Amino acid sequence: MSKTTVVIGASDNPEKYGYKATHSLLQHGHKVYPIGIKAGKIDGIEIIIDKPNLINIDTVTLYVGAAHQESWQEYIFALKPKRLIFNPGTENKKLFDLATEKGIECVDACTLVMLSIGNY
Repeated sequence: MSKTTVVIGASDNPEKYGYKATHSLLQHGHKVYPIGIKAGKIDGIEIIIDKPNLINIDTVTLYVGAAHQESWQEYIFALKPKRLIFNPGTENKKLFDLATEKGIECVDACTLVMLSIGNY
């Protein structure tokens, strides 16, 4: 089943995990909104460089460190995702707890691993 996903921290650099996650999500048939701070494309999909109003978001997956997450916090909550994935290096207990209080399922996990083992 396709899960509409927002990738925060997307990059057009194939070495970056925000790129790898977007690419893998697309390969697995998910609808993806890659959001980053710099314009570019991943597999023909434009990286979004603002905070668009999106609906029916299943998952937000983070590729920005805790130090930069505060500027994304209200946007994440406004998306009303069912799930928020904190990838390695993005763990943030404060945001995890706040999102959990808002009814968002939070997981400290790796999107790439989840996709590869079939439990995304």
